[in-house]
Amino acid sequence: MDRRELLKMIALVTGGVVIGGEVFLTGCKTAGKADAGFTAANIGLLDEIGETIIPTTTTPGAKATKIGEFMKVMVTDCYTEKQQTAFTNGIAALEEACKKSNNKSFVECTPQQRHDLLVTLEKEAKEFNSKRDADDKMLREAHEQKNSTISWKDQKEFEGAPSHYYTMMKQLTLLGFFTSKTGMTETLRHIPVPGR
Repeated sequence: MDRRELLKMIALVTGGVVIGGEVFLTGCKTAGKADAGFTAANIGLLDEIGETIIPTTTTPGAKATKIGEFMKVMVTDCYTEKQQTAFTNGIAALEEACKKSNNKSFVECTPQQRHDLLVTLEKEAKEFNSKRDADDKMLREAHEQKNSTISWKDQKEFEGAPSHYYTMMKQLTLLGFFTSKTGMTETLRHIPVPGR
């Protein structure tokens, strides 16, 4: 499986373009902050979120691939400042939503409570992203019209609003897991010698 195929599959599963996906094709070119403010507690929480999305069964889950650390690296190195802010604010928003619905933090919840919360966030993210796409369409058209009236050297690339934080977390979980050694060799059908 090549990177383009993996990005297409993740986009299909999550219902949107993979945030930071161009990085895998061209390399990191972030304009974000060098330190997005991750703590050990954030990374542990992201491990648990990843494990809820891809749980351990007869094969290892996302936590076995250190998915929280992967997300930290991707957000810090490959996301724009707007995307970084949306992601890190989303960590706090997820905890707040969990405390509101379960009266405890995500880490303290049962697997069923975690699952139910993420299903709720999935629905919220779809609505949020649909509205964002509609808003961005109008802004993009205005931006392109403005660019058409100025020199190509002065033109700037359009940057729309970031996706919902849960969409980012889910995409990074899928991407990190299925590009890890564990995901490729123990979950996918890995053929070490191509050409069969």
